Amino acid sequence: MAKESKSIEEILWDSANKLRGTVESSEYKHVVLGLIFLKFSNDKFEERRKELVEEGKHKYLEMKEFYNMKNIFFLPEESRWSYIIENSKQDDIPLRIDTALHTIEKNNPALTGALPDNYFSRLNLSISKLSALLDTINNINTIKDKEQDIVGRVYEYFLRKFAIAEGKGKGEFYTPKTIVNLIAEMIEPYKGIIYDPACGSGGMFVQSIKFIENHHGNKKEISIYGQEQTATTYKLAKMNLAIRGISANLGDIPEDTFGRDQHPDLKADYIMANPPFNQKDWRASNELIDDPRWRGYDVPPASNANYAWILNMVSKLSENGVAGFILANGALSGGGEEYKIRRKLIENDLVEAIVIIPRNTFYTTDISVTLWILNKNKKSREFEVNGGIKRYRNRENEILFMDLRKWGSELEKQFIELTSEDIAKVAQNYHNWQQLDGKTNYQNVPEYCYSARFEELQKNNFSLVPSKYIEFVDRDSSIDFDKEMKRIQKEFKVLLNEEKQSQDQLISAFKTLGYEL
Repeated sequence: MAKESKSIEEILWDSANKLRGTVESSEYKHVVLGLIFLKFSNDKFEERRKELVEEGKHKYLEMKEFYNMKNIFFLPEESRWSYIIENSKQDDIPLRIDTALHTIEKNNPALTGALPDNYFSRLNLSISKLSALLDTINNINTIKDKEQDIVGRVYEYFLRKFAIAEGKGKGEFYTPKTIVNLIAEMIEPYKGIIYDPACGSGGMFVQSIKFIENHHGNKKEISIYGQEQTATTYKLAKMNLAIRGISANLGDIPEDTFGRDQHPDLKADYIMANPPFNQKDWRASNELIDDPRWRGYDVPPASNANYAWILNMVSKLSENGVAGFILANGALSGGGEEYKIRRKLIENDLVEAIVIIPRNTFYTTDISVTLWILNKNKKSREFEVNGGIKRYRNRENEILFMDLRKWGSELEKQFIELTSEDIAKVAQNYHNWQQLDGKTNYQNVPEYCYSARFEELQKNNFSLVPSKYIEFVDRDSSIDFDKEMKRIQKEFKVLLNEEKQSQDQLISAFKTLGYEL
């Protein structure tokens, strides 16, 4: 049987992995993704350069305006891939790459703050391994297949692999694509402003644009705003969006959303977010007490930022805005200020759906997490899709609970991911519940979903824990425990006998060789 050939992503990953050992994965992801960006930018630049030659515009070949007008980055001579490859075996190649990236950023204002800064020179990279990686990337034509989005595929693959490699407590720059897809399919960001207050590497924005493309919407009708605190992750996001030609306002600098909100007056139609879970010490006890984002609610506790993130998003929603975001399960039932805020959110009829996500879905944590959907206008919602009007007449004073803990399929033997079929079923169930065009096919299903009325929420002290509302079948009540224990006893006896036989055989083998155990 012929061995299956490796994908471009796998070949690149194998080559990049050779850099490990002397360089931490948290560092070398910027090396690898920087090089992929450089090659992709060069391929687009050369394609445009060829167009200008064919149009007889030779005198404009070195004028950046004739590249920028087509959303293509202008590359000075020392930033072109051919120059990098010509010098790839030289000892100073790290410096040349740093210079190339710096020069591209300087000549293209849209890339300000986006590219790795002096990474190659300071990491003491093996020249032979770096050269081998350059050769591998050199063999990839990043724009050959317009439909396949090769560089986008590579970027997505690498971000996921790096998040897995960095493991728990790290890799917070990445939200699994299937979770982002689930949020997009539920809140349907067709038109308007999209905001992510903790945007990581920009995955929410990328999948939002893909959602629009898949549903034949118009990308020009979407505006993107975000913010990211970590400087290296901020660069990842800007690169990730730049290679896909996605314009976004991520703030002038990487900055803490609470300490320095760079979009204070923003009103978003859609919010998609995966903020840090259970973030401690996000503010000093006497800071941000009078912040306008909490107006009408209690001040979120300084010990945990979960409800600060929620209120930040509530403050950013337009009058018909919808938010979908991930939080740790603890936010569903906390006491103190969290209880007061949660109660007020429910009384204000902002909470629309609570969805428990399968465990081990995230690469950075194994705690249970929840998808929240907030809706500023649960009375009605409509928007144009493919020339027609899509309408939802939502349920007021009700919350839909869904439990997906048993859903999903295995990924790389240690993670769970929701399949495209899972996502479609969950989104359809949610939209059925919303009473599409005044009609509904929704019904409560034990161990899956339940629509809770305000009175039930009040009775449960405004807890948002789904198991308090979804019916669960007591399968233990029908079990004959005596019969079951006898079955287990019988199986255990067989296992013990097999182990005894193995021990006897091992002792006998040693005796044959003249040794006693």
